[in-house]
Amino acid sequence: MSGSKLLNDSSSLGAPKQSRANDAVQADQPIRLTVHSLPSPDQLIKSQLAGVRAGRWKMMAVFLVCAAPVIASYFTYYVWRPEGRRNFGELIEPQRPSPDLVGMSLTGQPLNLMALKDQWLLISVSGGACDDNCSRHLYLQRQLREAVGKDKDRVDWVWLIADEAPVPEALLPALASATVLRVPAARLAAWLPPATGHQLTDHLYLVDPLGNLMMRFPAQVDLSSASKVKRDLDRLLRASASWDQPGRPVVQ
Repeated sequence: MSGSKLLNDSSSLGAPKQSRANDAVQADQPIRLTVHSLPSPDQLIKSQLAGVRAGRWKMMAVFLVCAAPVIASYFTYYVWRPEGRRNFGELIEPQRPSPDLVGMSLTGQPLNLMALKDQWLLISVSGGACDDNCSRHLYLQRQLREAVGKDKDRVDWVWLIADEAPVPEALLPALASATVLRVPAARLAAWLPPATGHQLTDHLYLVDPLGNLMMRFPAQVDLSSASKVKRDLDRLLRASASWDQPGRPVVQ
């Protein structure tokens, strides 16, 4: 009786020992980990470069969309100009600076043409007797200066007399706001070029505030085409408004 009890006790004691042994064996086995491969440095660099290129293309696309109106206006103005945007006057290229030439006012005062700088000059040329073409030019010059309104103090109208003929007395009151000078005809011809087939006296000429002859208007300008001359003047006055200021007194 007692022997079977001991046997049972010994068998019950042996079970936990076996379990502990199995646990010990399992604890001795290595831990299994899953290792993922890392990208190589070359792959990382290529990936970063691809991202940079994609970002640059996106920025370029945004820039082009924003700049499209500016590019279009630049192309329209400088490359392809609509008919309505062309100048009425003919640009003189290259520009011709005012010559170092002394003229005489109607009161006998000498004045160098270079001293007329700092104003826009609308110039006509004729003899002192002033024929019909001369009278029309003088009238248009005066009217165009008045027509530019608040900018008229930035414009002088100039009559250059290319001979020694006396000026009619009846014309003098109308010249009160003009600059009138007698200058040698040969020197004027070297500075103010007429269009082919025309004479020096056929045109109105425009000199910029820096003293450069820059534009020649078509021959025989009259009241019907005066508005086109004014349009050119308005554009030039607007374009130079930031640096051209009125101020030089008119020479009598």
